[in-house]
Amino acid sequence: MGIGATEWLLIIVVVVLLFGAKRIPELARSLGKASHEFKKAKEDLSRESEELMKAAEKKAEAEDKAEKSDKSA
Repeated sequence: MGIGATEWLLIIVVVVLLFGAKRIPELARSLGKASHEFKKAKEDLSRESEELMKAAEKKAEAEDKAEKSDKSA
């Protein structure tokens, strides 16, 4: 149950009436830029969280090694 051709045509007509034909390319560019910035921020957050997880794992390993060396001494 998707959107059919008639519904798309109606949506396009309403958008043209609301914004005018001259503003539609400007709106599309703005949406494209916003989408790009969102994806970039999402990738940055993902990369940063991976780095934090790796740092936490290294710290935990170092603490485990220190505990083992303390117990054996």
